[in-house]
Formats: sequence, C-alpha cells, structure tokens
Amino acid sequence: MPPPSSSSSPSSSSSGTALKPPPAAERVYRHVKQGVLDRRYEGGTLLTEGELAGAVGVSRTPVREALLRLETEGLLKLYPKKGALVLAVSAQEIADVVETRLLVEEFTVRRAVPAPPALLARLAELLEEQRRHAEDGDLPAVMAADRCFHAEIVRHAGNQILSRLYDQLRDRQLRMGVALLHDHPDRVATSLAEHAEILAALRAGDADAAAAAARGHIGRVAALVRGTDR
Repeated sequence: MPPPSSSSSPSSSSSGTALKPPPAAERVYRHVKQGVLDRRYEGGTLLTEGELAGAVGVSRTPVREALLRLETEGLLKLYPKKGALVLAVSAQEIADVVETRLLVEEFTVRRAVPAPPALLARLAELLEEQRRHAEDGDLPAVMAADRCFHAEIVRHAGNQILSRLYDQLRDRQLRMGVALLHDHPDRVATSLAEHAEILAALRAGDADAAAAAARGHIGRVAALVRGTDR
C-alpha cells in the first residue's frame, strides 16, 4: 500500500493552516512600543539596535525599520550609530491632549443622550474591569480600560471624524495616564468615582449633568498636570 501523499498528511495539513508569526519588524515594533507605553522603557532611556535584536531574536535590519516607524509616531528620537532615545512626555503634549479631549468628549457625551441599553451595559462592564485591574495594581490595564470607557462614548456620537481623531490620541493617552497614576496613585479611586458619575448621568438621561461630569473629570487631569490639584 503506497504511503499517504504529503497533501493528506495531518502534520502538513495543520502547518498549512497555522497562523504565520508577524514579520520581524512588526515584532520589534510591538515589543518596543509596549515597553514605552507601560514604562518598562522610561523617557530618557537609550535603546540600542543590538540589545533590541537580542531581546526579540531578530537581526538588526528589522530593528531599524521598527525604530523608524516609532520615531514617526513621536515615541523615539533616533541618533545614528548610537541608538534610539525614548522621548519623555512633555507638559505641553499632555496639555494639548487634555484640551483636545475636553473639546471632543464634552460634545460627544451630550450626543450620547439618550443612551441605549447596549452602551450603558458596555460602560458598566468597562467600569468593573477598571476596578478589577485597580485591585490587582495593574496600572497599564487600568488605563487601557479607562481609555476604552471614554472611546465608547465618543464612538456612540456617530461622528467618524471625531472618532478617528480620538483613536489617534490612544497611545498618548495610555502613556500619559500610566505616568500620572504612578505619580498620583490615589487618582485611581477618584477616576473610578468620576466614571461612575458620568455613567449615572447617562442612565438618568441628563445631558447637562453628563457633560459637567466629563468636563470635571478631564479638568482634574489637567490640574494634576499643572500641579494645582489638591
């Protein structure tokens, strides 16, 4: 009896359908970006091609490609023959992001009223997710859920341009938020309470109260940045 053909071999079949790993440059990009966002690579850290190549298990060529991409996103500054410097979050950048958030979120939270049950349920789920991450002390996860809470409201407004603009702020928000929570750990509980206030206003169908809660929530972040919050 002849041996089975390679096309009918189980191992060949499984390998044919197996998901390919992402390209080397993409793996480096994800590794470095996540390290910057969760502060494993602090602002002021100099990353070298050799170190990153060894950490990810790739050659230096995809490392260069990934670093160039991250430089265009404003996370790194490349120095030829030296490496890539992780850029610190500036006070001006934080102020600009906060100002943009105020403009977008106060408008979109008003548009969310009356809020459909699906939106209210999703916001409650994200609020609970934040609480769980806070109890675990996982600040990057807290900020990811925090950002999703606000993004759900923005998306519900139905303005695709505003939604895309908000998505463009995603990484900056995550990075800045983690930095603020590290410096102000009591801010986690305050943020949860403020999110609960926004959700309560949406449940009540009170657009003015929802806008005021969102404005106060983001305004307190601005005060922390300026060092005037008490």
